Amino acid sequence: MLRPFHGVRYAVDDLAAVTSPPYDLISPDELRELLSRHPNNVVRLILPGVSHYGEASAALSEWLSDGVLTVDSLPGLYVYEQSGVGFLQRGLIGGVGVGSTSVLPHENVLPEPVADRLALMRATQANLEPIFLLYEGGGTASRLVDDVAAQRFPLMDVRTREGVHHRLWAVTDPHEIEAVAEDLRDRQALIADGHHRYATYEALQKDHIGPGPWDYGLAYLVDSTVYPPDLRAIHRVIPGLPLQEAAARAKGAWQVHEFPLVEDALAGLATTTGPAFVLAGEGPAHLLTDPDPLQVEHAMPSGQSPRWRMLDTSILTTFLLPRVWGITDSEQSVMVVHHDALAAVERARRLGGTAVLLNPLSTEDVLTVAAQGERVPRKSTSFGPKPRTGLVMRTFATD
Repeated sequence: MLRPFHGVRYAVDDLAAVTSPPYDLISPDELRELLSRHPNNVVRLILPGVSHYGEASAALSEWLSDGVLTVDSLPGLYVYEQSGVGFLQRGLIGGVGVGSTSVLPHENVLPEPVADRLALMRATQANLEPIFLLYEGGGTASRLVDDVAAQRFPLMDVRTREGVHHRLWAVTDPHEIEAVAEDLRDRQALIADGHHRYATYEALQKDHIGPGPWDYGLAYLVDSTVYPPDLRAIHRVIPGLPLQEAAARAKGAWQVHEFPLVEDALAGLATTTGPAFVLAGEGPAHLLTDPDPLQVEHAMPSGQSPRWRMLDTSILTTFLLPRVWGITDSEQSVMVVHHDALAAVERARRLGGTAVLLNPLSTEDVLTVAAQGERVPRKSTSFGPKPRTGLVMRTFATD
């Protein structure tokens, strides 16, 4: 499932200053702050802006020539550890086969982000940040990960300003690499994060005839039986829909409960069974519960499993947005805010719109849907902790 590669790594004194969160978690304010930290921060590569992909390619070439980035001489897999207050996660970074039946997507993608990542990948001829995969392991690969972390000196050891400790080791012994390959050969892995990047890997592969470095994509593989993931919600902000209008229109299909404080509505959301959402923005918050089952049933697309039909994000995307509010789910009409419900509410207030706050899906539901060959609506899940961008990269020319 994982292939060794020649890692491309920073050779600067302050490693914390050149790394970043994944590209789709960086707000405009965070982008400016990251750019100010260091002239070679990785965001100059992963977020060059529309029509500036050539600048990212030029920067990558320049940094490789100037020694800002170096290429490891031996191909290897990389053991990666993240730790912080109350959490520890370890896994392997390597090249995953593109188009393999071993990789299970579980979430739909939109064409615009794929086109953006594809233009960047074509320009740079590189995988600049890994996708995040989960698998049920407990075998040789898992034991190797923990043995390496416990017994060997890391290539890098850095603590970011967010308080997270990151360590990286290279595994270059051919016997160890082969043992990992044997253990992973018949296993499947769920894409926890990076659906748009994996779709980009597939699109890039179609650009070429014959085998090559595009047949693999950078991936971070974690054994979920040893390091269970943290699954969190992704909230929505609808800038063109005033809160009071959203609540009023919902009353024809939902039980709507008003709360003066959004915190109280969120407490109610956390204890509700069945489909439920909080609508918030300027004014009182509203908890939606107990949707009309006939209206929901009529909105659901045919051919989807009962498990898929009961997911909150399925009901949001196929019923609440289009049928109740007349809104098509797109990047333009529906913004997303990862994890932070109050940040979503604040954005809705600034825009005069409505924040739709969700409970996280369960890992069991996501795995079941993926195993059935189905995909949940876009931005349904946010697994964590996500890998830090810039610790190790992969270029096609060196692999």
